[in-house]
Amino acid sequence: MQWQDQAIIIGVKRHGETSVIAEVMTRARGRHLGLVRSGRSRTMQPVLQPGNEVEVTWRARLDEHLGDFRIEPVKLRAARLMETATAVYGVQAMGALLRLLPERDPHPHLFEALEVILDNLHNPADAGELFVRFELAVLNDLGFGLDLSECAATGARTDLAYVSPKSGRAVSRDAGAPWADKMLLLPPFLSAEMNHAADFDSLVAAFRLTGFFLHRHVYEPRGLEASAARDGFVQAALKALNPATRTLSRPDELSA
Repeated sequence: MQWQDQAIIIGVKRHGETSVIAEVMTRARGRHLGLVRSGRSRTMQPVLQPGNEVEVTWRARLDEHLGDFRIEPVKLRAARLMETATAVYGVQAMGALLRLLPERDPHPHLFEALEVILDNLHNPADAGELFVRFELAVLNDLGFGLDLSECAATGARTDLAYVSPKSGRAVSRDAGAPWADKMLLLPPFLSAEMNHAADFDSLVAAFRLTGFFLHRHVYEPRGLEASAARDGFVQAALKALNPATRTLSRPDELSA
């Protein structure tokens, strides 16, 4: 058995004295593991860093085997990704999200989204917005997608201001007004009728929105906690936009 594909490194684990097991997100075959022999060599260590784009060739006798990777560098981003807190935490947080998906389950749109985000992690506002959209895409692929296109109560497609915590559907300002204190805010940049870039306040609402549904539908049923990297990314992105932002008192303050 053999195949070749584009991939992005999302993690590496030591195996024996000189080898590693590399975890990659491939374009056509989803998240995949493989053994890299001599992966701890001085030549391979700089290549096998999270965020780097590579070309992988996988070989195994049977499809269900771990198999061996031969890896060639394509785009080495890792050094640049170490320059900002949003990038450092962002790479780790997206890796944690991808691990919620079944191994070897194709998600080509997530591979493409990952490429885009990795190239924009240096800009906190862009990184925050793209990360939220990535979380929404993961929720959708797990079967818990949100419907933000029209009001759940009236069918209206304008003046959408809230998201129902029960249904995960958008609610218009007028229809949701009586229950506004029980609703989640719909960030303007996620509304189809709006064309606003993300700012500090809308990112706070967006992180709370995706964190709430990830906790309810994914983490809690599996007995998991949101990754510490997500909390680090949230704090770093918000602090970069507003240096006066206080440090969050609880790791889950914006996550659920």
